[in-house]
Amino acid sequence: MLTKIALLGAGSWGTALSMVLEENGHEVRLWSHSQEQVDEINQFHTNKDYLPEAILSKKIKAFTDLTEVLDSVDAVLFVVPTKAIRDVAKKVEASLKKPVVVIHASKGLEQETHKRISIILEEEISAAKRKAVVVLSGPSHAEEVAVKDLTTITAASSDLESATFVQQLFMNDYFRVYTNKDIIGVELGAALKNIIALGAGALHGLGYGDNAKAALMTRGLAEISRLGVAFGADPLTFIGLSGVGDLIVTCTSVHSRNWQAGNFLGKGMTVTETLAHMDMVAEGITTTKAVYELAKERNIEMPITAAIYDVLYNQANVKEVVDSLMKRDGKSES
Repeated sequence: MLTKIALLGAGSWGTALSMVLEENGHEVRLWSHSQEQVDEINQFHTNKDYLPEAILSKKIKAFTDLTEVLDSVDAVLFVVPTKAIRDVAKKVEASLKKPVVVIHASKGLEQETHKRISIILEEEISAAKRKAVVVLSGPSHAEEVAVKDLTTITAASSDLESATFVQQLFMNDYFRVYTNKDIIGVELGAALKNIIALGAGALHGLGYGDNAKAALMTRGLAEISRLGVAFGADPLTFIGLSGVGDLIVTCTSVHSRNWQAGNFLGKGMTVTETLAHMDMVAEGITTTKAVYELAKERNIEMPITAAIYDVLYNQANVKEVVDSLMKRDGKSES
């Protein structure tokens, strides 16, 4: 069944997802705020700043006009940075003429409000213009999806029919999608693993080996689960694709922007220097602040998050922070 999809955000992940959707026979309209980027995609069928090796189908059309992109579509997929979600959603609300399935594949929490992305979308896109909100998340690097490496992710929604619709949009021989009703757990797992990935990169930059990284990931997963359960998530979600799966891929791959940022910090760069070296957004930096504040509000113990917050926002020394974590009082693992 041909489906018309407005894909908002032409970064690496948005571009890779547009390639999957087009290959599956859907009409993809790719939106970007950059006229230069839109011209490159339409004229040369490349997006070299984000996926240098990828050649896009001529059927993928890019636009800067949001109204044109949204005309008569069946679904809207948000793949913009978390900080832009609310503003773009307001514009979508103003332009939509009929109810659509709203999907997002972004990973983070809103600053100040600490809200999940699905909540922002529900606030800004009226119930009359959305059938449901579906989260698309899991262990996936755009660079690998673009070359059809095997990838498995989750479509999560409280509305199983809409989650199944999204599953069918994306499923093919190399891109497998499972459904899940725990939208809270899927979103929090996706957002919080970026914090732990910063730590994993920092350990690498400091020269630590696999033992240290395994410890960080395991105890990091405990923190993610602790906060998620406090907000009503199913604890089993965190041992699934959007939990431990996404944590593994983000903490162990050089493709990970958050791992790269942590690696720079571990090598002695300041936060300002690290950001200057990043070509794309490392969501974990802002997510760390939101989660640190959220944990303090709810009195939830998250020592790794607090340590990374100290490095990012209090200019703490990375090596000293690691040492302080190792010297904490002994306690039960549970």
